[in-house]
Formats: sequence, C-alpha cells, structure tokens
Amino acid sequence: MMARLVLLRHGESQWNLENRFTGWVDVPLSPKGMEEARQAGEKLRGFTFDRAFTSVLTRANETLRIVLETIGQSTIPIEKGKALNERMYGDLQGLDKAETAKKYGDAQVKIWRRSYDVKPPGGESLKDTAERALPYYEKMIRPHLLRGETIIIAAHGNSLRALVMELDGLSKEEVLELNIPTGAPLLYEFDESGKVLSHRYL
Repeated sequence: MMARLVLLRHGESQWNLENRFTGWVDVPLSPKGMEEARQAGEKLRGFTFDRAFTSVLTRANETLRIVLETIGQSTIPIEKGKALNERMYGDLQGLDKAETAKKYGDAQVKIWRRSYDVKPPGGESLKDTAERALPYYEKMIRPHLLRGETIIIAAHGNSLRALVMELDGLSKEEVLELNIPTGAPLLYEFDESGKVLSHRYL
C-alpha cells in the first residue's frame, strides 16, 4: 500500500501580510490566509488522512483545522510538536523585512532568510531548524508512512524546507532557492521501503 504525505505551509499570516519576520511570534492567519486554507482543503477532497501533525503555533493549527473541517475529517488524531515550529528569527522577529533590508543590505537579509547555516542575530539557522525537525520526523512521522498511512503536516516555511531538503536530497546550495508557498499542498508518495516515488504540488 502506498504511503502518502501532504506538506502544507500555513496560509498567509497577519505578519506575512505586513511583511514582517515572524519566527516564533504567535500571530493569527489573515483573512486571505483563512481563504488559502479553505482552498487547500478543496484540493485535498478525496484524501482520507490517518493522522495529522502540526507545530504549536496558531497559524499552522488554524490552517490544519480549516483544512480538516473543509474535508469533514476533524476527528482524526492530531499531534502538535514544537519541533515543527518555524525557525526562530531572534532579533529580527517583528521587524519589517524591507526596513531590515535597508538597514543591513539585501544580500545580508537574503543570507539570513535563505542560507543553510547562517543564523540571524539571536536566532536559528535552517540547519538548527533541521536539527530539530528531522529527528522528530524520523521518530514520530516516518513510522506511520512505513505502515502505508496517509499523513498531513501543517507547518512553516523553514521547518518544511528542512523536510523537503531531506526528502528531495537537496544540497545546501539548492535549498537556498527553495521557497514553499503558503497554502499550497505538496504531495509525496512513497513505496513500502519509504523511498520517495513522486512529489508534486496539488
């Protein structure tokens, strides 16, 4: 039986809308983000999920709730893990991205946002995020996939970049250009040994 995994970045948050660095700040979805979650749910009709995983942050929890309500599967087991949280942006949290680029330069901000192992001041790098997200995935999520289950993970741009880097075998250079859009379900299909057979946005 083929295992299926849907990765879903939360819908647009209030601070995505305001173009601020969010990280671990617990901001709600914007009205557009709620609509993106509903649309993601529409794309997932026809899936029967065995279990869901999400972070402990409201924007991912709300996205998951709206998706599961849309497809009438609100009663499935949901596990929340801090390991799936967005990367912690440290001193940049709450700052306007354009103002930050003016202050530090576009190149530096791109390095903080996209590089693998450079941390923003007081924050986490993608490598740090991967070092918590990947062991959680291996221990908590992969065993369900090896049993042929259908799983959804509602999480964040960087925790999902860490998972995609692993699943797609991307290099540190390739992950720089990887951007995961809000509210777009990304489907992976696996064989019985856990090898990725295919992946595509729905």
